[in-house]
Amino acid sequence: MTTKDHREFESLSSAADRTGLSIRTLRRRVASGDLAAYRNGPRVIRVDPDDVDRLMVRIPAASG
Repeated sequence: MTTKDHREFESLSSAADRTGLSIRTLRRRVASGDLAAYRNGPRVIRVDPDDVDRLMVRIPAASG
C-alpha cells in the first residue's frame, strides 16, 4: 500500500507571525514569483512553510 505525503500549508498571517516578516512583504514575494502560493476559493491563500523558510537566507559572519 502506498502512502501519500501530506503537505502542510499555512496562512500568510501565520507565516508572517512565524518569520517576523509582514503580510505585505509576503504578498509582494508572491506577486514577484519568489514565493509560491495556493488559492482555495476567492479569498483563501496558503503557502508552504518550507517555501517561506527558503526565503530566509543566512548572512555569513564577518571574519576578522
